[in-house]
Amino acid sequence: MIFETVKSAGIAHKSYFIGSKGYAAVIDPRRDCDVYLEIAERNNLKIKCIFETHRNEDYTIGSIELREIVNAEVYHGSPLDFTYGNPVYEGDKFQLGSIELEIIDTPGHTDESISITVKDTDISEDVYLIFAGDALFAGETGRIDLYGESEKKRLAEELYNSIFHKILPLGDHVIICPAHGAGSVCGADIREQELTTIGYEKKNNPLLSYSQDEFVESKLNEQLYYPPYFDKMIDINLKGPDLICRLPELKVLKINEVKQLNESGAQIIDVRNPTSYGGAHIPQILSIWKDGLPAYAGWMLNYQDPIIIVDEDGKSIDEVRRYLVRLGYDNIYGYLGVGFSNWYMHAEHIEKLKLWSVQELREKQFDESLFLLDVRKIIDWETGYIKTAHHIYLGYLEENLDRVPLNKKVVVYCDSGYKSTIAGSILLRNGYEDVVTVLGSMNAWRKAGYPEVKP
Repeated sequence: MIFETVKSAGIAHKSYFIGSKGYAAVIDPRRDCDVYLEIAERNNLKIKCIFETHRNEDYTIGSIELREIVNAEVYHGSPLDFTYGNPVYEGDKFQLGSIELEIIDTPGHTDESISITVKDTDISEDVYLIFAGDALFAGETGRIDLYGESEKKRLAEELYNSIFHKILPLGDHVIICPAHGAGSVCGADIREQELTTIGYEKKNNPLLSYSQDEFVESKLNEQLYYPPYFDKMIDINLKGPDLICRLPELKVLKINEVKQLNESGAQIIDVRNPTSYGGAHIPQILSIWKDGLPAYAGWMLNYQDPIIIVDEDGKSIDEVRRYLVRLGYDNIYGYLGVGFSNWYMHAEHIEKLKLWSVQELREKQFDESLFLLDVRKIIDWETGYIKTAHHIYLGYLEENLDRVPLNKKVVVYCDSGYKSTIAGSILLRNGYEDVVTVLGSMNAWRKAGYPEVKP
């Protein structure tokens, strides 16, 4: 048996390649699908089946793209009317050499969610592993809020039944292969662990020790954010995204072209690290550090206006392009040639974002001319915050600027200084002239031993 996990950084997405005796299947492929072709070629396997465990909401699916290249069939859960592929039903089986895949309906995260069990019949008739989609993760279970408040209780009850009555009875030895890992927005607190099993989760996942009422109550009380790009992903993953055939070729832009595009409403993103952005950047452009793009581009960018990238030296463009294509941003247009150094070497105007250490913040913490802003998630705020701080989650900042005074020095912190730099760039773009971000932010504050408030 050939088995490989394919990870997509930032969105913590996991897809899987499994094969035997000449044939293979891919589960939950990403849109830039060249990696699956490479695995198939390396192992002399033909991709025969492509499975979507559910209509994903946090990235653009790659099943149609992969299907067009390898001429495989796409399969998905039956309760939702996809415009592509084939519906499957509980009990349906697929044979790939010695491997037998069997469909289990596991609704709860979404109505059409399925899981897929795997047997290697050359060895045993026992289930060896399960592709669990977004039903069960390491240390967590799937979110149940995607259909709105009125449907949460029903979905929580269905998720309980899917996990406790269908997945857990498969046996403690069964390996769990979820669609996401730590950091994903598809679960409240997914554990950072590469592999897990049903038995391990029964011992170490608190939710699996609950009664049904306790489980439902816990899921109803989850505090999860719903990024605006989810709706776009849900729509295009139901209809099927446009084929890209290959990653888009990005235009190398000259300084005057960047200026003209900026004036015409293009979205210009500085993907350098916070300290680089703080030291100097093109005026009035948004900062999202490179590895933060998968998590925050969907909050900040639209799908219409051209996207222009500014990096340090033009060498991270391929990685940035892949991140954005996975989120459905086909409007990525080009990048500043040679990177930011090209800008200042031509004596163009720059803007700075002030940077403070935690020691400077501690000295001025109670200064009344200062507005201290915490942009972390609410669950992080509730673990402790700096006294005098006001909380607005980063994703909601731009729509809540009326809560941030223009006539004060705005000092922003987050977990480590990365998200606060995004916030700082938003404030600068909206007319705030005296903006500071805190290097190291809450992590450094705690390392320094400074006091915090516990709610």
